[in-house]
Amino acid sequence: MARMKLELPERFDFSIEIPVRIENINYGGHLGNDSLLSLVHEARLRFLKANGFTEADIGGVGIIMVDTVIIYKSESFHGDVLKFDVTVDNIGKTGCDFFFRVTNIATKEDVAHVKTGVVFFDYKARKVAPTPPEFTDLFGRQTEKKR
Repeated sequence: MARMKLELPERFDFSIEIPVRIENINYGGHLGNDSLLSLVHEARLRFLKANGFTEADIGGVGIIMVDTVIIYKSESFHGDVLKFDVTVDNIGKTGCDFFFRVTNIATKEDVAHVKTGVVFFDYKARKVAPTPPEFTDLFGRQTEKKR
């Protein structure tokens, strides 16, 4: 069976630590895949907030997730503290990719590599919107520096 591949950017612009709670554990006794995606969402929200945005207001429009790639590297358990390194790349006319490296603070092992693709979305008009200049001004320069 073919496996997905995901190459992470070399540089990350933001880090946040989030503990694994009991509600994140599945019947296998480890971090559930649905919970990991929720924690990625929390990390993205905090990244945006640290840069003066919300998911509902980035230059007057919101974002909507259009795809996700998660490559699992190791298990994570209740009580682990995970470090989420976050960056933006591939900024285009109507969207971008958020990349996440998820690491267990105690073991230093990568737990997952994640990419979420988003488009900017005008929720009032219910349609895709152009990438706000405020976003490109802030993160476009960072993207150029990484290349």
